[in-house]
Amino acid sequence: MEESPSRPTVPIEVLPLFPVLDQRLTELLRSLSAPDWQRPTLARQWTVKDVAAHLLDGNLRTLSMLRDGYFGEAPDDPTSYTGIVSYLNRLNADWVGAARRLSPAVLIELLAQSGAEYTAYLTTLDPWAPAAFSVGWAGETESQNWFHIARDYTEKWHHQQQIHAAVGGPGLLTRELFEPFAATCLRGLPHAYRNVAAPVGTVVQVHITTVIGGTWQVAKSAAGWQLQAPEPTAAVAAEVALSPEIAWPLFTKGLSPAEARPQVRIVGNQTLGEAALHLLAVMA
Repeated sequence: MEESPSRPTVPIEVLPLFPVLDQRLTELLRSLSAPDWQRPTLARQWTVKDVAAHLLDGNLRTLSMLRDGYFGEAPDDPTSYTGIVSYLNRLNADWVGAARRLSPAVLIELLAQSGAEYTAYLTTLDPWAPAAFSVGWAGETESQNWFHIARDYTEKWHHQQQIHAAVGGPGLLTRELFEPFAATCLRGLPHAYRNVAAPVGTVVQVHITTVIGGTWQVAKSAAGWQLQAPEPTAAVAAEVALSPEIAWPLFTKGLSPAEARPQVRIVGNQTLGEAALHLLAVMA
């Protein structure tokens, strides 16, 4: 997906990282023992094997629906967020149940093959064209392909990280891999604040600590809450500081806000700060 000299680069570039994630996943899965595949994960009732199967489903579903134009099943209520979530939950559960018949070796082989085809398809997309699916968890009803691709990156990243966490793997908490994950998730911050009342000009800052983290600010305008480039001199009404180890499961439903709260530092208006803990970068 090359950029024209006359067009701006995409805000979050993740395409080169998909092969890196795929290689990391293949290496991890090939290292697992038989008991490792059955370990529980932060994906609630899914084992390591179930999460690997879900990652395979993501590859195959994208190739079938978007590359080949074959949708198979349609949601009962495609116009509502809850309808789409119900549809996705049903598809996910059906696939994971059926994939329990597959051996780990077959899963690994299919992931490697489909992962390469999946990335090849993404490179054909115009990053500025409308995406087939909007990023609903960010409150968008229409998204551009670059954001859709970044959203897919967060899916692959956090599910693989769930496997690492379950089996004691090395993890994906590196600057190269975590920074774009966090940047994509934090684009959902204005949506998380959509019902939070505050005077125009109020600024809330979220800081993910350590060298692999970063700082984001959301400000209240007459049109609602909006992300803004971090301004060091801004009068911040609340600052939320959390580690990468807490941020990734919190934003992907692996930790509830109540579970995360004791490990989060909030300075300033506590109510404003705690609203950031309800950011969810998954369809739920």
